[in-house]
Amino acid sequence: MAEYDIVVNGGLWFDGTGGRPLLRNLGVRDGVVTTVSAEPLPVGPDTQVLDAAGKWVLPGFVDVHTHYDAEALVSPGLPESVRHGVTTVVLGNCSLSTVYSTPRECADLFSRVEAVPHDSVLRILEENKTWHRPAEYVQALDALPLGPNVAGFIGHSDIRTHVLGLGRGTDRKTKPSAAELDRMGAMLTEAIDAGLLGLSSMTNALDKIDGDEYRSRSLPSTYARWREFRFLNRILRDRGKILQSAPTINLHPNVASFFVESSGIGRRRPLKTSLLSGADSKAYPAIVYFMLAAAPLLNRFARTDFRWQHLPVPFTVYADGIDLVVFEEFGAGAAALHLKNEVERNELLQDEEYRRWFRKDYDNKWSPRIWHRNFYDAVIVKCPDETLVGKTFGRVGDERGVHPVDAYLDLVVEYGKNLRWRTTVANHRPKFARKLAASPGVQMGFGDAGAHLRNMAFYNFPIRLLKRVNDAQRERKPFLTVERAVHRLTGELADWYGIDAGHLCEGDRADLVIVDPAGLDDTVDGLFEEPVAEYGGLRRMVNRNDRAAVATVINGKLVYRNGEFEPGFGVEKTGQFLRAGAQARTVAGRARAAVSS
Repeated sequence: MAEYDIVVNGGLWFDGTGGRPLLRNLGVRDGVVTTVSAEPLPVGPDTQVLDAAGKWVLPGFVDVHTHYDAEALVSPGLPESVRHGVTTVVLGNCSLSTVYSTPRECADLFSRVEAVPHDSVLRILEENKTWHRPAEYVQALDALPLGPNVAGFIGHSDIRTHVLGLGRGTDRKTKPSAAELDRMGAMLTEAIDAGLLGLSSMTNALDKIDGDEYRSRSLPSTYARWREFRFLNRILRDRGKILQSAPTINLHPNVASFFVESSGIGRRRPLKTSLLSGADSKAYPAIVYFMLAAAPLLNRFARTDFRWQHLPVPFTVYADGIDLVVFEEFGAGAAALHLKNEVERNELLQDEEYRRWFRKDYDNKWSPRIWHRNFYDAVIVKCPDETLVGKTFGRVGDERGVHPVDAYLDLVVEYGKNLRWRTTVANHRPKFARKLAASPGVQMGFGDAGAHLRNMAFYNFPIRLLKRVNDAQRERKPFLTVERAVHRLTGELADWYGIDAGHLCEGDRADLVIVDPAGLDDTVDGLFEEPVAEYGGLRRMVNRNDRAAVATVINGKLVYRNGEFEPGFGVEKTGQFLRAGAQARTVAGRARAAVSS
């Protein structure tokens, strides 16, 4: 037999099915796990040997919610995910994709929502967008020197913009004609035929358009009526594909409509539905009970196939001045973010009438919200006046004898983006974080990799979940076994999304990560900054806990080890585009392979 390309020796092997881990040696040849053995494996002169003694050998993590759509074109290695063991990423979430619309339309749709530089996104797409149809898009992605594997959705806002134009697509008076609906349906069908996972949409009007012409209108999919949704959902249901979306956060919630659409009422097929976001919200503490109960009950009794996407770590966000997406959810905040010119914005922030408006929105306890709107729970972490660092805006207001809103706005006017602060909006209570992580109605995701570059860094959320699980095991307060947590981060996601990933049995593609449990310490929660050349040197928040994920292998090639990327990473191709439904083997087949090993 030919020698192995890679041998992984002596690790505790997790196969991604949730089965019991075993001490095994793995042999990799031609990109595939060819041997899982309790016996030592022969090593040739060209075999790379990875010593996994005392470590865990896991399938590569699957990140189902990223916004790498533009970044992948110019930095296809996607190192900030790969260094933490992520070997498969999903693009095209939240109604945003770059398939049909023009570069300028895509930049307008993408930039403000995901807090990335508009000019950079526009430049990247103008220089690299060579496709006009889904099959061409898939071909273009697959031609890149990808680091991780890539799968994707087609975005509803992308489709709607192409058919109606950005102006009509964001006009509440617009009612697509039957012919226009047919065009949208044909485009969705074409995307599915090309291998995309389904449709991503958005109904929450919080997300706003960038650019000049239609600035501050909500995303096009938020203007769609349910006639349009039902039409597109019928195609997804008939083809067995996925709807990814988010419900409204206003006085007219539509989450029940998503439940009805997901249900296999009568003889129809259930619609796979993944919604943002399963969270323990500070704004609405009691809603976590609904999050925990809804999906399991609906899936059992209403024949739905429904999941909440959940970020399994505290949802802590950072802001420079007033640049934070949660301000879009109320009028005064959105009015400030509408202004791109800093001088004009500061004039507005100093206007007393505006401040009364902001205080009214802040004090209104009945308006729907994501942010809890409590400046006593917003800590200054960086400021030219170092005496303010560590204080909340509420405390600053108390010391100055002014309303917390005025204290905040005064500091924004004085220091602008040099005022940096943080707050936690969800997942702050360990008890409920454990319950959500273990809930069968929840799937791990919503890390938003590639977006909100100055606001948060959750690139390593799989590692952070494993730390929590490992700590709970040591404290004899388990809420998940390690093997179940691994399954939740790998095989469970891959199987539900219908992609060939997340498993590590004989015959599977060799995508794996070696995790040292000794490295699952407090460093996994650390935050750092790194410049992003592709975005004009913007300093992105990142994670740096290199003692946890100590090696990453993609498609049988070692790409990262002990804090360093291997030569050629990001230049030589390791990942590939994963077409929906192209799973190599059934779940049952994988389970049989695991048992035999």
